[in-house]
Amino acid sequence: MKPITPVLPVREVDRLLAGMGHGGFQGGRLGESLNVWKKMIEDPDCTIFLGLSGAMIPAGMQACLTELVRRGYVDVIVSTGANVFHDMCEHQGVRHYRGHHHVDDSELFEKGIDRIYDVFAYEGEFRGVDRLIAEYAASLSPYSGSSRDFIEKMADYLQGEWPSGTSLVSACKNAGVPIFIPALSDSSIGIALVMARRDGADITIDQLRDADEITQIVEQSKKTGVIYVGGGVPKNFIQQTQVIASIHEKDCGGHAYAIQYTTDAPHWGGLSGCTFEEAVSWGKESVDSTHVQVFCDATIALPIIVSGLNSLNLERKAERVSFQYHNY
Repeated sequence: MKPITPVLPVREVDRLLAGMGHGGFQGGRLGESLNVWKKMIEDPDCTIFLGLSGAMIPAGMQACLTELVRRGYVDVIVSTGANVFHDMCEHQGVRHYRGHHHVDDSELFEKGIDRIYDVFAYEGEFRGVDRLIAEYAASLSPYSGSSRDFIEKMADYLQGEWPSGTSLVSACKNAGVPIFIPALSDSSIGIALVMARRDGADITIDQLRDADEITQIVEQSKKTGVIYVGGGVPKNFIQQTQVIASIHEKDCGGHAYAIQYTTDAPHWGGLSGCTFEEAVSWGKESVDSTHVQVFCDATIALPIIVSGLNSLNLERKAERVSFQYHNY
């Protein structure tokens, strides 16, 4: 056994996290997660997948996420549709506002204000973005493609119409980082596409192609690492790639590295709190994977970890997989 080392307060975030990694409880796990992410970045064979759930964009995490993309610290993103919708809103100048969780929600409803815990937004502005997405989708009709392909097209459109706007989708498009939304219909983007369909547009998002495309990226990678912000559909969508690959006789051996930042506990049986040890039994994680789960609010963990990675100023050594989809 090693004695606990007291955590010293220091200016450099990477040094602070390194010290926390020798302590206990979730501070210790947070420090460990920086080291695991560092190993992924420095591994020349590793493709890094980021699963994104929870209202991260409304909560102010956009710049942290785009920094990860800009520095090459993630290669593939799987997100909820809501995060990408809110990101597109910000690109157009549709903002989210500081509010409060102690408020009369019936009064907010009367004023057309939506609440996400202590974040406010205007419903009328959201519906304007819905209409814009619907109109753009209609311009593609007839269209059938993966969510990745549709979001790349939307990113091109946003950059053309709002060239000074900033967004995660724009950063990903410029960096060649694909974004998958496996539950796209469960979001305002899905609402917008229903609007387009009801107006006569022939629009199909092929979610089975999503599963095939992302699995082929895993199959073409020498090694994979995963980072989950929250859990939910994005987490399992990435996890199941290992199972799909093994069924098609391309056993990849499970993810080699894994990190999760979550507030969900494993004993309730839900996937968002499921441990990586449990995932080993499914073949989703490698038996000897390097992994850590941090039970912490992601809006606390993410800015600290991204700042720590920036302090280390790591150079990405892996070449991104040149993805070519094969339609079986």
